[in-house]
Parts: sequence; C-alpha cells; structure tokens
Amino acid sequence: MSQVNFPLLFNLCTSLALLFATACQPTATPPPLVAATSGSIDLEETDITQIQKDYAAGTYTSVELVQAYLDRIATIDDSGPMLNAIIQVNPEALQIAAALDQERAAGNVRGPLHGIPVVLKDNIETHDQMATTAGSRALLNSHPLQDSYLAEKLRAAGAIILGKANLSEWANFRGELSTSGWSGVGGQTHNPYVLSRNPCGSSSGSAAAVAANLTVLAIGTETNGSIVCPSHSNGIVGIKPTVGLVSRSGVIPISFTQDTPGPMARTVRDAAIGLGGLVGVDSADTKTLASLGHFYTDYTQFLKADGLRGKRIGLYTAPFGTHYKVDTLMRQAVALLKSQGATIVELDKIEEGQVGGYSFNVMLYEYKDGLNKYFQSLGPDAPIKSLAELIAFNEQDTLELQYFNQQYLKMAQEKGDLTTPEYQEALAKMLQGSRAEGIDKVMNANRLDAIIAPTGGPAWLTDLVNGDSYQLGSSSFAAHAGYPNITVPMGYVDELPVGISFFGRAWSEPLLLEIAYGYENATKFRRAPRFLAGDE
Repeated sequence: MSQVNFPLLFNLCTSLALLFATACQPTATPPPLVAATSGSIDLEETDITQIQKDYAAGTYTSVELVQAYLDRIATIDDSGPMLNAIIQVNPEALQIAAALDQERAAGNVRGPLHGIPVVLKDNIETHDQMATTAGSRALLNSHPLQDSYLAEKLRAAGAIILGKANLSEWANFRGELSTSGWSGVGGQTHNPYVLSRNPCGSSSGSAAAVAANLTVLAIGTETNGSIVCPSHSNGIVGIKPTVGLVSRSGVIPISFTQDTPGPMARTVRDAAIGLGGLVGVDSADTKTLASLGHFYTDYTQFLKADGLRGKRIGLYTAPFGTHYKVDTLMRQAVALLKSQGATIVELDKIEEGQVGGYSFNVMLYEYKDGLNKYFQSLGPDAPIKSLAELIAFNEQDTLELQYFNQQYLKMAQEKGDLTTPEYQEALAKMLQGSRAEGIDKVMNANRLDAIIAPTGGPAWLTDLVNGDSYQLGSSSFAAHAGYPNITVPMGYVDELPVGISFFGRAWSEPLLLEIAYGYENATKFRRAPRFLAGDE
C-alpha cells in the first residue's frame, strides 16, 4: 500500500511501527475537581438502570435530571476545564423532558430509554432548533429537513436529545496533518483525563462528554476507528456495530460501505441498552435490509457475568513490541481471560494483501457520491450544494485551513462515479480481503468466538502544528469488513486510559457483548477522570 498520511479515521494496522510519544505522568498542578452533583442529583458515574430506579422512586424528574446535566455542561464544558465536548445544547431539552415526565405520571413508560439524556455527534441530523454541521463552518446554519432515522428512533424510545457533540471536522476525512477533536465550529476538544492530551476521533466530543459525566449516553459514528478509538482514549465503552445494523440515513456520510453509527457509554450494559434503541430496518438505507432477523431491541439479554467461560478468543499479536506499557496491560488482560475460562489462540495475521489501500480508494469514491447526495437532501436553501462548493468555501474561509489542508476532499472530487471500474474493483478486493480471506477465514480456521487486540495506545499530546501522533490500533480489520467491534477499558498508562477491542463476524453483537460484559464484570477498570492539567 502506498504511504499516505491517513487521518486517525483509518487507524491502519499497517502503521503499527509509527513512533509515538510515551504517555507521561502529568506534572502540572491539576485544577480542583469539579463538583459531581447538581442540587441533590449525583451525576458522577450514574447509569441508565440507576436513573430509571430514581425516576420510579420519585427521587427526581426528567426535567430535574436534564437541568442537572445542563448545569454540569456549563460548569465543566464551557468554563471549568473547558473540554469543548459539546457544540450546542438543545434549547428544547427541558420542554421534551417535561412532556416525558407527564407521560410517566400517566403510567406510560416507553422503555429503558424513557427520560434518558443522550448526546449526538454533530454529523447526525436533527430536525429541531439545532444545526447539523459536521464541525464545518460551511454548515454552521444548516438545518436538515427531517430527523435522521436514529434520532427518530431515540425520540420514539423516550430519549432526550441533550445536545450535539463536537467532532473531528468532517469525521476526520478532510486533510493531511489533522488534529483529532478539532473543528472549525467547535474548536479543540480535550481529553478529560489529562487536558493537554488528545481525545482521539472522530467521535471526540461524544466520548469526552460520556467520560466527563456530561451525559449518560452518546451516539458516535465510525468509518474506521472513530467510535472505538475515542472510547478507548476516554476510558469508556464503544460499540461499532455491523454495517447495516443501525441506519445511516440522515448521517453525513463518508463511506456507504463502512459507515455506521453506534452507542458510547460508561458501561457495557448502558451501551447495550443504547444499541437496542437504534436498530431497525430503514427503507432509506438499503444496508439495513440485511439486518432483518439479526437485530434485537433488547441486547441486555446477552450480558452474562461468566460470559468468558468456554470461549475461544484469538489474540492478534502484531501490536506487541510497539509500546511496552500497552503490552503489559494486554498480557494482564490475556491472563484474566484465561482465568475466567477462555482459551486464547495467537494470531500473527488477519488480512492478506493491500486491503487498506483498496479501502482508501473506495472511501474517496463513496465520499464524493455521498456528500453530493447529502447536500442535495438539504433542499434549495442548503448553504452548500456540492463537494466542489465545499472546497471553494474552505479556500475562502479565514479559519478552516488554518491548521490542516483539505487534500482528501480534493482527491475525492477528482474521482468518477460509482460505475467506475477502479471503484468496483477496489470494493470487491477490499471485501474479499477483509471478509472471506480475512476475519471469516481466520475465525473459521481457529474456531474462534472473537478476536482481541489493544484498541490503541495512550492519548498523545494535542498538537495543532504536527497533527495526530498515534502509533497503534486495531480498528481496521472490522472496519474494512463492516463487522462489529466493541472496546472496553483495559487499564491505565499513568493517568491515561487504554482499551481492549473485541471483534468478530458479521451480526455477532450478541456474542461480543457476552464476552465484553464478562471481561468488564471481572475487571471494572473504568474510573472517572480528574481533569488533570497535564504536560506541555
């Protein structure tokens, strides 16, 4: 594969040899811890199950909980440590909460998400007073004509859309030397564990908001690494589902073949509840047709405390030797898995050939096609009507190209349509290499239930001059294949979280959740961030 300066979106496994600054113990004096409560409501590390118990007991109402989260956002995100995780709060959130409180009082509880605050990554459409920007100043005043399918599903389930999360602009597929968590609209999102460190991306704000207890649940999107990497860097759980399990209609696209939204939460149970609220067949997204018979509205049924017992798990060994501190955590994880009854099978290779290069080409073609269709969906008043107009806007804007360029937008613009032989060949070879000759082949040959690998290394120092400095990751295998991937906290390097990824075959979310929950139940590594100032 040709050496391209890929954005973090790719997190390509072929880049494991890249150097990375070792995480350092923060030396600056940290700011005082932010109060975890608002009035009588303790938000620190609460979960959906506890919130529903408190609602049922009359401890507080949805209105009071939403107000508590809004207060915490104002304290932590907008002043205090200034995470910049939230681009905009929903001005209708309290009104929606009040209506849901009335429903509850009348005896109508829609389900486990009734009255639960959720933050959406700001590339997910909402038809309300909030714009949908992808972090771009070109869409600063863009108001979609309808809700995304997943926003509709969340509203129908009784969830309260609390606001929109900052992200790596255009989901980190815009240009070279990009910095994860930066957007022209939202500025730079910071890692709540050590503020000088990067939150990873592109679902940066979604992860930081959940980690910092600004919301109980968030929705991110992933093309390659954009859910699992920020989840790992911010010490939370992230689920990248099988492509087609969750609709992408109303989500600003990169790749029709690889894109998927997914839930991000502090626990596997909360993430599973969130996933159940998102699934369903959507006629506007043909990928979801394949999910019929494969999705569940209740994924908590698969959460078993002894979920590791009897499982055969492949250990991808290529990352070993890249970062000895991560190696230590991974070896401890392997020992734990064995102690809980799992069998470990070592794997030195998963994909054959130049799958990453084919994926990059596929994404360029699909990006052009998808963006042009998206801009058209915004109607005649759309602020931007084509990819060409977006490129021209960025060239004239005073901020957009200040830190990195728009090379990937330009490369996409040069591509033809989806009937081009080059695209068709790249797509076929990518899917063949990642599926039948990749994950499926390896798992079948070794009779595996899942594959594990470190999700990434400890968060690097944010650097707007040189861009991201990641050095290892394992997201590409599941991303290329369109298969599921779940990351769970694995431990810490100094103050910085590191995650472990569990990935496998298409539609294997129930099995992966069983395994991930078993691991989480046996370890419980998650701890709240302390907003340390960090090093420079």
